[in-house]
Amino acid sequence: MDLTDACFAGAARQAELLRSGALTARDLVAECLRRIDRHDRALNAFRIVFTDRALAEAEHADARRARGEDAPLLGVPVAVKEDIAIAGLPTTKGTAAVDTTAPADAEIVRRLRDAGAVIVGRTRMPELGLWPHTESTWAGATRNPWSPEHSPGGSSGGSAAAVAAGFVGAAIGTDGAGSIRIPSACTGLFGIKPQRDHVPLAPDRDVWNGLVAAGPITRHVADAALLLDVLVPGTDHTAAVTEQRTLRVAVSLRTWGRGIPVDPEARDAVLDTAGLLADLGHDVTRVDLDQHDLTGPAWFAVRYLHCAVTTEQRLDRPDRLDARTRAVAALGRSLPAPVVRAALARTAKLTEHANRIFADHDVLLTPALTRPPLRIGELGRLPTIAALLAAARMTTFLPLWNVTGNPAAAVPAGHTRTGLPLAVQLVAATDDHATVLTAAGQLERARPWTDRRPPAYP
Repeated sequence: MDLTDACFAGAARQAELLRSGALTARDLVAECLRRIDRHDRALNAFRIVFTDRALAEAEHADARRARGEDAPLLGVPVAVKEDIAIAGLPTTKGTAAVDTTAPADAEIVRRLRDAGAVIVGRTRMPELGLWPHTESTWAGATRNPWSPEHSPGGSSGGSAAAVAAGFVGAAIGTDGAGSIRIPSACTGLFGIKPQRDHVPLAPDRDVWNGLVAAGPITRHVADAALLLDVLVPGTDHTAAVTEQRTLRVAVSLRTWGRGIPVDPEARDAVLDTAGLLADLGHDVTRVDLDQHDLTGPAWFAVRYLHCAVTTEQRLDRPDRLDARTRAVAALGRSLPAPVVRAALARTAKLTEHANRIFADHDVLLTPALTRPPLRIGELGRLPTIAALLAAARMTTFLPLWNVTGNPAAAVPAGHTRTGLPLAVQLVAATDDHATVLTAAGQLERARPWTDRRPPAYP
């Protein structure tokens, strides 16, 4: 396998190549860094690249292997989102508003390093993770490897762009309202939001009042399972990927909120996937049950705006934020405290109601997004409230599962007529990561998606 193919092989295959001696960590990481140096000025996936440290860590990985040592990700290049703490650096959260440096690595980073991963760099996000694109006035736009005129989504847009362009074998994102699933869907990758608290967020706790989970964005389902095994020691997510059990699949095209249109290509991706699952022997049923009352999206909007305020309040220099970000936080400050408390108090009831579908079904299949990826600057041309509403319509199938905490994943499902990625969402019952990984693994084997690469990133 040549080095370019190795860069696109994904974390699990890279680990195998390194373990077999077919490749050295030094060569793999150096090629990833060369690709970043060549392409990232235009793509803008990385906030910072750790060139010297990454090469040193790769050489150390090779030395460990020469001594007969091994580790699950020994020598594998990985990127992490800029809201995850790295010792000695400010945890910038997509802003220029943080000066205080982190005293230690986040637990996620520590576990990656303990598993031998080489942290190549930190990936970009929109300010405070508030948007389904990755753009700011001061950092510019992160672009989609499949089309430079389009966004890779957000808020983990830099992580997804880095994996899709073959810069790293895997990346870590965070998801508070779809922020792993959105960019994965926009870039043709597999991205899983784990169950709440499955992957530790320390030193942070209860991020966005429990909405946020951290998880992998990868080329293959097996890559994500391997990273979850590393991030949650004592688990075996990898075994689920190759399971052949028959599943009861519920298919829904009902949006969270009435009157939201679903683009025909996004709808057809779901129906095609449902047909494929039926062909694979699964019990597939159309179930458009009302899982939420009509006010559900409004209550979620209250939580979202409140989270913008609480995140802004923790910044060293909130005056450095973009005007749009300050406007969203101002909307949050205008909310009466009793309204915020009422929104938070609805979590348990909504969780119980939404999970009723899993009494009779193993997995729920929905669109990931209601439309193909945004164009660069598309939301920026709208007034703030109009942009928020447009973002909510695009992501309507996603945030419910942040409120409930269920595991949910974006799974590639072909491309639009113009070549942009399409995706579906898989959701399972509380803590049932195995079912999501099993269903996704079967879809990948039946309809492989990684042979096709963004044409501008050979």
